[in-house]
Amino acid sequence: MSLVTQIADAVTAELNAAPSGTFDPAFTAQRKVLPVHELKDLAELKVTVVPKAVQITGSTRSASQYDITVDIGVQRKLAAGSAPGSNDMDTEVDTLGALVDQIADYLRQRPLAALPGASWVSIANEPVYAPEHLLEQRVFTSVLTVTYRALK
Repeated sequence: MSLVTQIADAVTAELNAAPSGTFDPAFTAQRKVLPVHELKDLAELKVTVVPKAVQITGSTRSASQYDITVDIGVQRKLAAGSAPGSNDMDTEVDTLGALVDQIADYLRQRPLAALPGASWVSIANEPVYAPEHLLEQRVFTSVLTVTYRALK
């Protein structure tokens, strides 16, 4: 199994091992190759971890530094009454945005139990949410990009 897949699996396991009450709303993360979901399936919150990139640079004569990036997608279809521009939509987006912040805070500087040799480097949240998904499909979509470093 490739290192990027091992990191994605370790991030998924770390999220799923979080103590009860860490995330609101609660979820079970899944590692996927493609984060594709049918619109009807997004009525339930989906948190998907996807391998994204590997950057390899020289570190020592005998080892290379691997910066491994995974994306964590957070998606859910908003309630039927959540029309664009409504207070209901704003409230749901705020709640799901807070969940994205909780995930980022939880992973920030946390070692991965399944891969103790990998260390956390950074987290980026882009997009904070995808406006076109909200407008066209009433789906909240946010992506956290997490980078870990390992020597090999």
